[in-house]
Amino acid sequence: MSKKTANERSILESAYSLFLEKGYRHTTMDDIALSLSMSKKTLYKYYPGKLELLSASFEILKTKMTAKVEAILENKYIPFPLKLKSTLTVIATHLAPINPELFEDLREYAPEVWEELRVYINESAYIRFQKLIKQGVDQGLVNPRINVSLMVMLYAAAVQSLLDPKFISQFPEDITGQINLSPSEIYDQAISIIYNGILTEEARNEFVNA
Repeated sequence: MSKKTANERSILESAYSLFLEKGYRHTTMDDIALSLSMSKKTLYKYYPGKLELLSASFEILKTKMTAKVEAILENKYIPFPLKLKSTLTVIATHLAPINPELFEDLREYAPEVWEELRVYINESAYIRFQKLIKQGVDQGLVNPRINVSLMVMLYAAAVQSLLDPKFISQFPEDITGQINLSPSEIYDQAISIIYNGILTEEARNEFVNA
């Protein structure tokens, strides 16, 4: 790896970390340069502005996510239940750190980056997830009576809504104040509820036979 490439990677890692911590709006080029012990003049030699840093950071995120999900889907030796769990874990691991405030910043202050990320999630992450669910149906491990597209949309809607401040603000404090879950925990529980349900095994048997 060349020194230039190594410096670019360090810059992007520091910038992305600050974006996650402070949001896009409140992160400055001065902050990024300071975190790297680098002059702002040197920083500008690598990236012309904060928006370019944000865009490049998310390109790396998308590349990593795609590679990991593809590796899971193409592995013939991983059983379906583990593939399902591993795929959802990869998606959650990469998207959960993007807190609601940063999503809000992207929509308002970096709409092009937000749209690129939204399209990627919809057309890439969820399409791959749909492909996996279809594999489960073919193997007799997913109920064939359930619409696959609806299943994917329920998961996507649950996760996106629970991380959207505007959606959450519709509910009274009595409900929102009792969530107390980190973004990663929201992903985990959304997955558990959608794919395992809320009933115990005994109650589930009664529900099916009712």
